[in-house]
Amino acid sequence: MIKAHDLFTRYGIRSVTMDEIASQCGISKKTIYLSFGNKDELVDAVMDEQVQRNSSRCELDNKIATNAIHEIFLSMDMVQEMLGDINPTTISDLQKFHPVSFAKFLKFKESYLYDMIYKNIIWGIQDGLYRSDLNMDIVTRLRLNNMFLPFNQEVFPAAKYSIVEVELQSLEHFLYGLATTKAHKLIIKYTSERLKPTSNERA
Repeated sequence: MIKAHDLFTRYGIRSVTMDEIASQCGISKKTIYLSFGNKDELVDAVMDEQVQRNSSRCELDNKIATNAIHEIFLSMDMVQEMLGDINPTTISDLQKFHPVSFAKFLKFKESYLYDMIYKNIIWGIQDGLYRSDLNMDIVTRLRLNNMFLPFNQEVFPAAKYSIVEVELQSLEHFLYGLATTKAHKLIIKYTSERLKPTSNERA
């Protein structure tokens, strides 16, 4: 299943066949069909695993974050790791060809991710880091839908734009729109720390 996820992410779901997955795994296609009746079932299993993985990462970031802005910067690291090699057709493939799995993706987006963003905004307002005059529902939905805008090939064609770069720019823009003057120093601090080269990069 890990190899299937890697192939779907890199090449898009539609273009990857069960034969290719079997070949990459070093097994026969018949062996895959012992666990998954068809490609739909495999895609659904991959979706379940990915939702669980993303949920666990979000919860970990929430636990270790010292404030709402810190949590946003931790999410930037997650975005960079997750979207580094992703094919922009992945979500549209899911919607067009695997409706059951796409329904799970929508539920994760509209329920779990909505809740995480909403709670982050409350946290920031309580600490005086975000403006108190925000319409919570509108701002949450703006962020939620902007998260997936980089996958829109009409707006950000892959030949011209990096999904990661668009996502990070969108997140930074969102953050400054929320932030109070008090929060600007924190944003500058975390941005500076994020841009520092790691020991591996310096070597």
